[in-house]
Amino acid sequence: MDSRVTHAVDQLKSGGVRMTPQRYAILQFLMESHVHPKADDIYRALSPQYPSLSVATVYNNLKLFVDAGLVRELTYGDNSSRFDADLSDHYHAICTSCGAMVDFEHEPVREVEDAARQRTGFVVHGHRMEIYGLCPTCASMQS
Repeated sequence: MDSRVTHAVDQLKSGGVRMTPQRYAILQFLMESHVHPKADDIYRALSPQYPSLSVATVYNNLKLFVDAGLVRELTYGDNSSRFDADLSDHYHAICTSCGAMVDFEHEPVREVEDAARQRTGFVVHGHRMEIYGLCPTCASMQS
């Protein structure tokens, strides 16, 4: 078992959360995913192995994982949240054609937080940066 999954399971159990096979499968899928899945993506991937799995079960578990601080919910204007189990400081490049989302690392842009703090008086908790464009596949199809 992946050490991140083991750590997450231990954290949930210590909080009194019972680990069902479905809950474990959803958590493992998220921890091993690099595609920032939507709840429906998780449901479609796991329902063949777990016929009793419902979309509601997936949503309820995602909320549990977000509330436990194990997963980050990435919300967008189209009401389709995506979920990211990589909680490290990183950014996303998003394809405006197919919706692919790719992680990339960059020195955190703390000066933007400082400028926001100074100009607005906000107590800044963090930021999210996204870069939009065409992934290599979509760009090649438009050439």
